[in-house]
Amino acid sequence: MWELLALALALAGAWLWIDSLRAREHAIAAGRAACTRYGVQLLDETVAFARLRLARDPEGRLRLRRTYVFEFSETGDNRRQGAIVMLGARLEDLRLEPYRLQ
Repeated sequence: MWELLALALALAGAWLWIDSLRAREHAIAAGRAACTRYGVQLLDETVAFARLRLARDPEGRLRLRRTYVFEFSETGDNRRQGAIVMLGARLEDLRLEPYRLQ
């Protein structure tokens, strides 16, 4: 009985890890696209995991809501913060810290 429980936990952990990698790749792509659209530079070309919660999607299904943070620069010599919220593998929200337009 304990072996089945251990196996189920291992499979759930593997699923969570793979699903998190997929969501992170979508978040990186969304951050890169937003930075290109607004004419700023995505620093380090990556996002960092910040938060994990359960939430419901528009159809009412339970999903994992992950928040990622990243840094961008409009001039190349400063760092500003941005955040991406993913609901499952779908982009839910993307925010950029205010910056001066040139």
